[in-house]
Amino acid sequence: MESHSSQDIVRLAKSLIEVQKELTPVVKDSTNPFTKSTYASLNSVMEACRDVLLSHGIWLTQLPCAAPVELGPGHIGLETRLIHAESGQWISGTAVIPLPKNDPQGMGSAMTYARRYSLCAMLGIITEDDDGEAAKLPTRTQNNNRPHRLPPQPPQTQQEAPSPLPRLDGVTYKAMQSQDGRKYVIATGNTMNKKEFLKAAGFMWNSQQRVWWKFTEAA
Repeated sequence: MESHSSQDIVRLAKSLIEVQKELTPVVKDSTNPFTKSTYASLNSVMEACRDVLLSHGIWLTQLPCAAPVELGPGHIGLETRLIHAESGQWISGTAVIPLPKNDPQGMGSAMTYARRYSLCAMLGIITEDDDGEAAKLPTRTQNNNRPHRLPPQPPQTQQEAPSPLPRLDGVTYKAMQSQDGRKYVIATGNTMNKKEFLKAAGFMWNSQQRVWWKFTEAA
């Protein structure tokens, strides 16, 4: 990905440091039916970073552009640009990817792919596995000191988040059910600014996966 920037990016860099302090890993919320692998959708990536960027005065644009002529037909470019609204300082990166099909559907698919990968690369966003060992949340101890560990979570068992949950700007909830039937919910988005509210609602912080979560029923 080719990168460019304004002559001075000091103020933008300071704001992006604060952004990266608040960003949390993005859960892989979608499944590729052909490869049977999970991935973070564009919606999940945008949900995780949009409000954080806006809160620090950073405008995000992603625009299609021409691919280098030497690559020939069948390629498309995408410029991702982060602009500091107050100072006008900016950085950008251009990704060039091949089109899976040379038609509107193929172009749309390529654009979606380029948008989420370019954005993750520019902001240093980590995508969090939602299956296997990566789906295990920390051990929880009840009053009787009996430990409980959440088992691996298949992505297809995501459910509608239960109610009531605290309504917090920039925070959304994803309800999950483990293989043994236990239900839990994770908070995603701009959670770090709302951690006191999440703690009060019974959420716990998983420092390894960097996610707020809680059981939704007695375990």
